[in-house]
Amino acid sequence: MANLELMIFDFDGTLVSSGEDIAASVNHVLAAFGLPVREGKEIMQFIGDGVMRLIERSLGPAHVNLKDEALALFSTHYGEHMLDSTRLYGGIDRVLDHFREKDKIIVTNKRHYFTVKMADALGIKDSFSEIIGRDSGPYSKPDGRLVLSVLRNRGIDPRRAVVIGDGANDILMAKDAGVWSCAYLNGLSPAEDLLRLKPDFAYHYPVELIKIFS
Repeated sequence: MANLELMIFDFDGTLVSSGEDIAASVNHVLAAFGLPVREGKEIMQFIGDGVMRLIERSLGPAHVNLKDEALALFSTHYGEHMLDSTRLYGGIDRVLDHFREKDKIIVTNKRHYFTVKMADALGIKDSFSEIIGRDSGPYSKPDGRLVLSVLRNRGIDPRRAVVIGDGANDILMAKDAGVWSCAYLNGLSPAEDLLRLKPDFAYHYPVELIKIFS
């Protein structure tokens, strides 16, 4: 796709393998309240709709009244431990270097502060012209208006942009905005759930993006 002008990347589960640190902070919260901890794989299925939904799902309906206190506790713990095991997926450095002349941004339902801090620590912040978090504006995934506002500000036609992500919200946002969608099948979401949404492209390893979009 030589005419591609903008690459919109998800963060957790797409650029970085961060599920273990998120799960550890969730379980820290659960243990602090005397609640049973959860398997990491289960917690990872709660990721993608912002930190409050993550906390609510992890607490469960019977303890949702604790969500505000739990959110504060999670934020403190995660802020101190979010880089304990989080790393870039293999090949991401190569992909970002290959597309260094392309405009690239991050759009995530993670909070902006955490995303910027992590991207900087992992050495990829400067590869992106903009980082948009859940708290950056009025829209969040899967609302296509988030992407449309970005395209409008840049004067880019929707068919010259792609959303690359590992979650259903990424594919749904892309379809809502009328841009290309590309699903990462080895991220946090089950591959079959993503393929059921019929993304325009799909890949198992980041380096495949070079072939798909060059």
